[in-house]
Amino acid sequence: MAEPTMHIGEVAERVGLSLRTIRYYEEVGLIAPSARSQGGFRLYLEADVARLQLVKDMKPLGFSLDEMRDLLGVLDKLDDTDTEDEGHDQTVERLAMYRVAADARCDALRGQLRIAESFAGTLRNRLTTHRERSN
Repeated sequence: MAEPTMHIGEVAERVGLSLRTIRYYEEVGLIAPSARSQGGFRLYLEADVARLQLVKDMKPLGFSLDEMRDLLGVLDKLDDTDTEDEGHDQTVERLAMYRVAADARCDALRGQLRIAESFAGTLRNRLTTHRERSN
């Protein structure tokens, strides 16, 4: 039995991206549908959805399109080759580099969140103060 396929609309709904964004990611070479229907419609498999989810997950960390493309290539290479491959260690090191970068970007986002939460707290306090004055 063949693996079930999905049209772009179903994929967009599952991943939470617009059709336009998915088409753009295809245009820049980050993802590709596994097949096309006889009518030319894009057909996606679960692996395509998982890849698209990875792209979506990289976006808030500020990875550039080139970095995303490179990281996806690293992951593809690690998934498609034997551990005995002569370039395996270098590929694993590139993956480690991306992990360090992702961790650093998460730390930066946590710092921004602390600042934003502090600001929201300031506004809450000022609102409370001004409401008390009005009563």
